[in-house]
Amino acid sequence: MSKTALLPPEPQVAQLPWHKQLQQSLQQRRDAGLYRQTRQRQGEQSVEVVVDGQSFLSFTSNDYLGLASHPDVRAAFIKVASEEGVGSGAAHLLTGHSVHHQHLEEQLAVFCQQEAVLLFSTGYMANIGVIDALTGRNDVVIQDKLNHASLLDGGRLSEARQWRYAHNDMQQLHRRLHQTSDAGQRLIVSDGVFSMDGDLAPLPEIMALAQQHRTAVLIDDAHAIGVLGSQGRGSVEHWQLEPASYPIVVGTFGKAFGTAGAFVAADEVVIETLRQHARSYVYTTAQPAAIAAATSVSLRLLQAESWRREKLQALIEQFRRGAEQLGLPLMDSQTAIQPVLMDNEHQALAVGQSLEQQGILVGVIRPPTVPAGSARLRITFSALHQSEHVDRLLSALEQACAH
Repeated sequence: MSKTALLPPEPQVAQLPWHKQLQQSLQQRRDAGLYRQTRQRQGEQSVEVVVDGQSFLSFTSNDYLGLASHPDVRAAFIKVASEEGVGSGAAHLLTGHSVHHQHLEEQLAVFCQQEAVLLFSTGYMANIGVIDALTGRNDVVIQDKLNHASLLDGGRLSEARQWRYAHNDMQQLHRRLHQTSDAGQRLIVSDGVFSMDGDLAPLPEIMALAQQHRTAVLIDDAHAIGVLGSQGRGSVEHWQLEPASYPIVVGTFGKAFGTAGAFVAADEVVIETLRQHARSYVYTTAQPAAIAAATSVSLRLLQAESWRREKLQALIEQFRRGAEQLGLPLMDSQTAIQPVLMDNEHQALAVGQSLEQQGILVGVIRPPTVPAGSARLRITFSALHQSEHVDRLLSALEQACAH
């Protein structure tokens, strides 16, 4: 597929009366350098990939620990799929919940040091399901402005009122808590690691404010689970919280685990409430049992092979040292997500294309994914990267940014 593909052709029969308005909106997005397209990867998901028929060294994947292509994870998936078929055939509350799903939930509860876990088909579904199920018409959801879209959508779709506070601004969060003191129940919601900035939420301060104001906390730890903490338990381990003060945690499997799906870890009452009332859990087909079996193997590997986290951190540090020497505008991130800020959307596209010409693939992130005026290259690292890969990336960035 050509990277310069044209807009969709004029259909012979317009399905919507407002077809021309949509066409105009698409053209405006293209003119603004914001038009996005799907690209086709062939072969294995790894740090070296073939996309649209071209070979690249990739820094775009969230496969942080390199488990997506691990032979043991593959073997577990193939074994269960061959024995039980691919599709689960039903929702969890009918016959879709297999022994493999149950085993994974029990393993994760122990791993997360929480009373119980509930599996969801995607992280997006987990986030919208939790917020909707735990809040009602008289309640308030208070969110960081840079939270993932699924969290913000969860607040919008729920019956609760939604307030937002400036990114990681604990003083403004404190004010929001005072301003909503007359609400029924309140839920503070934040990413653990912010997906586009790579920085961390100040979880100890959030938990202290929550305790002071008798408020609950939900943390989306999609980019922290498996990566942060010596055992990979994510934000709660990184910040050395005691289990008695843990927030409700959402984790996903499509990143450090290298599989697919998500989970919520919390106390028994919260989990049972979600089982009964989370619409995105109740009214959807369960993920394949083979995915659950493969994820159980990933969980074992990410605990046993701490060298993956150690190597990942070494690669991050190598990149940041080199990028700072080149004077690249880095953000305050110590995680596998390393954004490089661009002046505007057009520069981001131009630098991204220059890197592609050098055989390097990075994420080119533009509004509305990030706020206007903050277009960036989103560079992500995996334990499968090597030191020479980082050197090659830095050399390519130096050349691309010099133009």
